[in-house]
Amino acid sequence: MAKRLAAAEKEVLVEVVRFTQKNGLKGSDGAWKDFLARNDKKFGASVSDPRKRSRDVLLGFLQTFSKDFQKYFGKLVKRQMERSAVQQYMNDFPDKVSPQQKLVQLTAEHPEYRKNYCFPSYQEGWKVLRIGEVSSLVSSTDMLAIDCEMVLCHDDTEAVVRVCVVDNNLEVKVDVLVNPSKAITDYRTQITGVSKKDLEGVTTSLVDVQKSLKRILSKGKILIGHSLYRDLCALKIDYSQVIDTAYIFKYANLPTTASASLNSLCKSVLGYSVREEGAPHNCLKDSEAAMNLVLAKLKHGFSDPIEVATSSVTESDALKLLAHRIPVNLPCQELCKVFSGSPSIDDKIDSRVRGEFYSTLGNSPCILFSEIDEVEKAFEALDGQMTKDSGGRLQKHVLMKRDNGDVVGFYVRKMVYGSQPNQFEVSKKRPDPTNDAEPKKEHADGDKQKKKRKSKKHDN
Repeated sequence: MAKRLAAAEKEVLVEVVRFTQKNGLKGSDGAWKDFLARNDKKFGASVSDPRKRSRDVLLGFLQTFSKDFQKYFGKLVKRQMERSAVQQYMNDFPDKVSPQQKLVQLTAEHPEYRKNYCFPSYQEGWKVLRIGEVSSLVSSTDMLAIDCEMVLCHDDTEAVVRVCVVDNNLEVKVDVLVNPSKAITDYRTQITGVSKKDLEGVTTSLVDVQKSLKRILSKGKILIGHSLYRDLCALKIDYSQVIDTAYIFKYANLPTTASASLNSLCKSVLGYSVREEGAPHNCLKDSEAAMNLVLAKLKHGFSDPIEVATSSVTESDALKLLAHRIPVNLPCQELCKVFSGSPSIDDKIDSRVRGEFYSTLGNSPCILFSEIDEVEKAFEALDGQMTKDSGGRLQKHVLMKRDNGDVVGFYVRKMVYGSQPNQFEVSKKRPDPTNDAEPKKEHADGDKQKKKRKSKKHDN
């Protein structure tokens, strides 16, 4: 593994160093910036972007970790090499790439993928599953969809108590209750549908589930789920041959970094709800819904942005217009001059921004209004050419004449499209996973009695 690390290309080492940054890992000389401060007397930690450092510096930092960590880094190197090989194969032989594999690639290209699918799989209890040979991988059409239920344990962590998996034909492959092997303080029965009585006599462990999933995911089978990274984190499984249904659709009426809930997405794409308003989740139905979304995507494309149900949209977003690609020499407060009404500016601008424009969502100001009607009127009243952004959302290219005579241009779009007042609610999202605990997730009953006979197939 140490030889694999030493032989890795610079681009691969960059990704490994980024992994250590995300997970707060430290070698004998501390974290990445500590290492630079101690070992680079010329620049210190002032140039901390791994891409701007030499291969020797990157490798030198990674070699300050223990042998066990270097062994794990070797696995990361192999994973990155596999991804590069898959991408190269897809470029060289596009006709041999299955539509399903293209959705795997679409998931990996999502801007949130790198952050959310960077698992702490170096920790105890995690399993890293291989994805198989490249040539068979890119032509793979076999898919499985998964969803999980969790309970709260005495140590304030969450543990998996139910796992459901279905195949392309919606045949149940896994529907099993899991014994967390530690004291449970809250079964969350009203959400999970699992009670203390249900777990009496259950001997299946998380390790057993990991073994079953390893077996059924052999030969590069594709795993599907909605915000799937949360389920994988709960299962402590690191697997990259995935399709995340939250990532494969474009949304016309959601903020750039947002994704639709499973229920809202099903309403828009499939024409039905997974559950009634206020009803508990259903683990098995959720896995079936994820599979149906992918099958619909494969059949109908849905390449244009879709408008999702407004329950996925928060009211605070509906009260904003987003201004972007603003020249850095234009004070944000001057933007108010071009808008009707009495807006204010949410200008959380990073003073360290470099370049010609405030070009990213995190560095672009939002124009705040007190009423949704004001947002609509202000956008309609803007004098500018209507265009579309990279996500297909309507925006206006606005020209503004400053007091000093300069004319500057920037773009403005609504954060939300097609929504009406009083139709918003705070979206119920599972929190992001941490290294210390399994992620929380709201789950629900899965008609256990109805599917009891099918659950015997869980090792198929």
